Amino acid sequence: MIDVQRLRVLRAVAEHGSFNRAAAALRLTPSAVSQHVAALERSLGAQVVARSTRGVTLTPAGRIMVGAAESVAAELEHAKQQVDRLGSGRTHLTIATFTSGGRLLLPDALAHLATAHPGTVVHVREAEPEDSLPLVRQGAVDLALAYHFDGPLPGRNAGLAWTALMDDPLHVVLAEGHPLAAREALDIAELAAEPWVLGCLKTETYLRRYAERAGFAPEIRGTTTDYFFARSLVAAGVGISLIPSIAQTPQMAGVRTVPITPPAPTRHLGVATIHRRNNPQARTLIKALQERAAALDEN
Repeated sequence: MIDVQRLRVLRAVAEHGSFNRAAAALRLTPSAVSQHVAALERSLGAQVVARSTRGVTLTPAGRIMVGAAESVAAELEHAKQQVDRLGSGRTHLTIATFTSGGRLLLPDALAHLATAHPGTVVHVREAEPEDSLPLVRQGAVDLALAYHFDGPLPGRNAGLAWTALMDDPLHVVLAEGHPLAAREALDIAELAAEPWVLGCLKTETYLRRYAERAGFAPEIRGTTTDYFFARSLVAAGVGISLIPSIAQTPQMAGVRTVPITPPAPTRHLGVATIHRRNNPQARTLIKALQERAAALDEN
């Protein structure tokens, strides 16, 4: 049988990249960490880390075991929460969500949940996907309303189930008097000479990727972490911006939104949960989120 403590140690080694840093995080000695890892390797009959003077990296077997460690930790945390809640006699549901998706999708879904499961205590945490997905894996939240760009969901193979909700294309936002503001669609190559405002720092990588394909490097004039503020800067003439469609409500005077010709940059919205988790409240909420997303797609 695999020792859970050894899995915990391996998970810390993977997170921190060295035995010394993992030992400090776990309040163990580096020798104890090394012994736990060695014992795990003996029990598996396979090497889980590759050691070098620059630290340690996971082997393929190690990556499998770290995924298992995250699932075990999540199940234990979920079980602890259930035990803690037995005395109250009430069901709790904890949700992590990114801001724009939570604002547009979550309120109606929570109202439906309250009708279907009265008495459920709801906890909501604001978190971007890079933070919320680990919270799901760790069992700290029951589900996460999240998104990803091109490629697979980060961590999808680490015990997470992904329920797709909707696609959220990014549009170009320009000042109302901009010469291109009246266009029905724009090729991103037409924007090579424009200064840009970022409404989310993660979109910079995405913007640069699409700009590189179009043969230019974008000039960044403004950086924010708030799409509403970014649109305000666009209206003031600082630059243009690339903003997801659901983040463009409420509407703002002084700006115009223009779609990008395909293939357009797109966020893929969905809900992340732990595999095999039987939670009727979570299932009700996910179904309500799907219905809300479908209604938005029809408009």
